[in-house]
Amino acid sequence: QVQLVESGGGLVQAGGSLRLSCVASGSIRSINHWAWYRQAPERQRELVAKIYVNGVTEYTDSVKGRCTISRDRGKNMVYLQINNLKSEDTGVYYCRGTISANLGYWGQGTQVTVSS
Repeated sequence: QVQLVESGGGLVQAGGSLRLSCVASGSIRSINHWAWYRQAPERQRELVAKIYVNGVTEYTDSVKGRCTISRDRGKNMVYLQINNLKSEDTGVYYCRGTISANLGYWGQGTQVTVSS
């Protein structure tokens, strides 16, 4: 079992920045990669960024150049830095630890609201 708890969301003006944090506990050595997803109202949950245990990162096109995913192994933390926030970044952001294609864990989410 893996437990994930996100924090760092809030209300931010467009153009501002946020750093989301995810603290992990449990059987984290089994995790293959970590990711941040977001879900806007009435929309499907979508991948924002991903980081593999070897440090390779991937980003969805809409956040490339504005977003950085990182990991602090010593603190069991995963971060998502988002700059130049836009209204379309509004949503609930979820941290996910994936073990395999059929097994992963979600956090409870943290709300990000960007005001224009």
